[in-house]
Amino acid sequence: MTPSSGPTASPPAERCCTAFEESRRIATGPLREVALKVKAVADQGRQKTILVFDDLTSELVELDLRGSDADVLGRLQSGLVEAGIPMADPGPEATPRGPGRPRLGVIAREVTLLPRHWEWLGSQPGGASVALRKLVEEARRTHEGKDRMRRAQEVAYRFMSAIASSLPGFEEASRALFAGDSARFDEQTRAWPADLRSHAQGLARQAFTAAEGKDAA
Repeated sequence: MTPSSGPTASPPAERCCTAFEESRRIATGPLREVALKVKAVADQGRQKTILVFDDLTSELVELDLRGSDADVLGRLQSGLVEAGIPMADPGPEATPRGPGRPRLGVIAREVTLLPRHWEWLGSQPGGASVALRKLVEEARRTHEGKDRMRRAQEVAYRFMSAIASSLPGFEEASRALFAGDSARFDEQTRAWPADLRSHAQGLARQAFTAAEGKDAA
């Protein structure tokens, strides 16, 4: 299992996850509860692959199951990297601020543009920074539906490719997912094991719903 990446807004042990023992769903809920159920199954020594997925991203979550239940929960509560849970980004306010102008949440990063781009930005009211922020906000509004659909597709495909890539219909189901064809997707996944199919179809439904919202807009 590989650790997930990126900041999380929730405490590590509160993240909602779903665990599978091969194709059987063994737990779903807050990570602290899922971890204990996973440990109970793993301690039975059945030598079956167990995968834990973040419900929001479908990224794999690595659990350190050594020791007692209290040991496992202690590592989750402390948010240790070796438990597979990244620490939340402290954000700009966590950095001590010196005297001068307030940061107001603004983050300075390098932007590479051609001279004509800088010339145009510099001629805009408020200068380059204001113009860039306006352009970004406009692009976010314009592509919001498309971006939501793309993210939902990626989440569904990430789960499918991690656990169902060897199942019949995987390739066609993937094509249907990215084509927004819900009927075809359901048809291609109908023969999959029940728990796995239910989870995959639930994730895909979010992508199809986002696609319908994009088309309506």
